[in-house]
Amino acid sequence: MVREAIDAYHGLLSDAQGAETQSQLDDQQRRRGLFFGDRPLCTVLRPRFLSPEQYGFLIARVSLLLRAFDTAYRAAMASPAFRAQFGLLDWEETLLRSAAQFREPSPVSRLDSFFLPERDEFWITEYNAETPAACAYNDTLSDVFLGLPVMRGFLRDYRLRPLLARHAVLHALLDAYREWGGSREAPRMAILDWREVPTYSEFVLFQDYFRSQGLECVIADPREVEYRQGRLLAGNVPVTLIYKRVLLSELIGREGLGSPVVRAVQDGAVCMVNPFRCKVLHKKGSLAVLSDERNADIFSAEERQAIAAHIPWTRRVDERRTLYRGGSVDLIPFILEHRDRLVLKSNDEYGGKGIVLGWEVEPAAWEQAVLGALAEPTVVQERISLPREPYPSLAGGRVEFIDRMLDTDPFVFHGAYAEGCLTRLSTAALLNVTAGGGSTVPTFVVERR
Repeated sequence: MVREAIDAYHGLLSDAQGAETQSQLDDQQRRRGLFFGDRPLCTVLRPRFLSPEQYGFLIARVSLLLRAFDTAYRAAMASPAFRAQFGLLDWEETLLRSAAQFREPSPVSRLDSFFLPERDEFWITEYNAETPAACAYNDTLSDVFLGLPVMRGFLRDYRLRPLLARHAVLHALLDAYREWGGSREAPRMAILDWREVPTYSEFVLFQDYFRSQGLECVIADPREVEYRQGRLLAGNVPVTLIYKRVLLSELIGREGLGSPVVRAVQDGAVCMVNPFRCKVLHKKGSLAVLSDERNADIFSAEERQAIAAHIPWTRRVDERRTLYRGGSVDLIPFILEHRDRLVLKSNDEYGGKGIVLGWEVEPAAWEQAVLGALAEPTVVQERISLPREPYPSLAGGRVEFIDRMLDTDPFVFHGAYAEGCLTRLSTAALLNVTAGGGSTVPTFVVERR
């Protein structure tokens, strides 16, 4: 049915219809600030379609996997020795002692994954448990696409349900705030990040949305806030709830542990979401913890089954023996020998940085990367198959259809359930808008009328 819906949509895109649709898409992205830096978020003319069954499958499997992540997190917080597997830095260990006063380490998060429904394959490759982006972008793009000219004909035969998530971000923030402070008084919010980041336009979308829900909200740069007399001030406005979009590694790297933000959170003067403890599961090493046979006993049988089905073989790069497909291997020689099927990932980078695709580099470069991985916390992960779909774009006044790789990134709330989904496209194997190129498209559940 999804294939039929794609064909029907593409059949409506004559060159004239494509030009009209592209013109409106460009105009709407300019009007609504749908840009990553100076690049438009979406460069294609079709959204992503999922059937109700496919989306239901994702939601159910994500829920089960989140239980396994929670099991690993509880074990890490109970045992410093177990927690060492995650590769936390000294300052991160220090901040773990700052109680957030609410249960979940990541009220707002996102799983980055790849879904091949024709094979019943769904692989989680990263857990963005610290500062997941794109909920507001995704919701706004959904609204834009529903109004495009091509939809007039398409919606006569098909129903579309947008997979929205901005409201879930709001509820997660407010739930954490009330658990933190025990009060139902409305918070004064600050969206916190550097003013020069390319995602600033999404902060504006969130600010407008929060204000539409009756909440005070400012966008604040960590360099410009003050902590005075027990209150965190952003532009002389007292703040009680931080929607943290700044990366902790950058905040501490630039401002240190004496940052006004850090001190205010540690003193309990302000609620911050996500809290310092989000760093545990955000580490790429969290997938290695789930995948490693040494930890199998902490998981339930159902969790182990889900890990085997949906987490690619992942290990911390270290001098050791481990299991691979049921057999024992010497890890470093194994990695050196099988670069064509392996990926190296820095334990705590983002935007495609610190990732080496073994099949795209020469043996000498791979060996150098492996030696570097022994010096800095790094994981090695088995290569997975990447799904492809044809997506239309306008080039030289004509509609052309190009196969693009795509990921499937469910937004996660309270570490317990998924709601909404980000889809990114690329013609390169590294699907990441931050890394350059690529496109974001909204995701819809599609059904015949």
